[in-house]
Amino acid sequence: MSARAGTALPAWAAWPEPHEQGAYTVGIEEEVMLLDQLTWALAHRIDSVLPRLPHGRTTSFTAETHGSALEIQTGVHGEIGSAIEELGALRTELDETLKPLSMRAASAGTHPFAVWQEIVVSAGERYQFVYGSMRELARREPTFGLHVHVGVPDPEQAIHAANRLRTELPLLLALSVNSPFWQGRDTGLGSARTPLFQAFPRVGIPRAFHSYEEYVESVDVLIRSGAVPEPTFLWWDVRPQPRFGTVEVRIMDAQTTLADTAGLAALVQSIVRLEVEEGAGTYDEGIPPEVLNENRFLAARDGMDAELIAHDLDTRVPARELLGDLLVACRPHAEDLGCAAELDTVSRLADRTGARRQLDLSRSLGSLPRVVAVLADDFLAGA
Repeated sequence: MSARAGTALPAWAAWPEPHEQGAYTVGIEEEVMLLDQLTWALAHRIDSVLPRLPHGRTTSFTAETHGSALEIQTGVHGEIGSAIEELGALRTELDETLKPLSMRAASAGTHPFAVWQEIVVSAGERYQFVYGSMRELARREPTFGLHVHVGVPDPEQAIHAANRLRTELPLLLALSVNSPFWQGRDTGLGSARTPLFQAFPRVGIPRAFHSYEEYVESVDVLIRSGAVPEPTFLWWDVRPQPRFGTVEVRIMDAQTTLADTAGLAALVQSIVRLEVEEGAGTYDEGIPPEVLNENRFLAARDGMDAELIAHDLDTRVPARELLGDLLVACRPHAEDLGCAAELDTVSRLADRTGARRQLDLSRSLGSLPRVVAVLADDFLAGA
């Protein structure tokens, strides 16, 4: 019985018909920080901000678990360029809303000097449920991620793509590292966000699934038992998203500039098309989970300087070499998708990740609040 027919599956798992714009559509979600413009500390004022945002933008701006965080969501786009154009307009609208409140916004994996004692959990029902479930874990310093949705017309193809993407997730993390600071300290990590978010349950790289039905049953047992209210409470690094008919990649740190977001989104879109169009379509568990998890840690620690365990499981390969091979494989797909120009920017990001830029800024400016001020200015670059 087909997954789309839905008769043997719970309602939440019904896979929608392909979007009118065709396969491999893209949508972008980014979690951004709200800032006090005087101190550049986090501003826990989401309840003051949301009512002031432009009318009709209720689906473009949403609250997050923490009162100092907000998620920006684009609509569905056929090409990366138009998605980034919308994201730039949304960033500008948010900035214009915040300035009369003596606030700004910025995007990075963590706020460089926030401390947990100052954190406020949002008042919304979903976020109070998170607090009730996680207890004081929910009051850790907020983290900020970049999520990219790519439309896939068939749920079995989506499962295949998600299975195959598990191998590429550490490389995507290495490329996106943008959170070297935590509680005012240089952590020595490219992505401090990764271990911080790991404190939550139901995170990390999921196991491979033989089929969409197996995935659905694995999630639905948690819903039927009352452990979670619905499937978006599984915060895996990659997951099928039946509500939108997409594969959602969630492992990446939020990016400071629109250009870096565009490059990563183009890479994700191209990988999904590569796996659907060229993959064998059969179940392949791939690299053992302990190796994937080690690569994930190495990527979070070292960024693009990481040496990741290779597919042969006997050697380690520089992340830059792996990225070069991946870009070659993705190039024809990027050309077909109309995102070749954005994909070409990935090499520049690999040479100087967001984490490296933050570290360089901290040395030149000598002050983390000044670093945050630059992040806020860069939030509008290219918008």
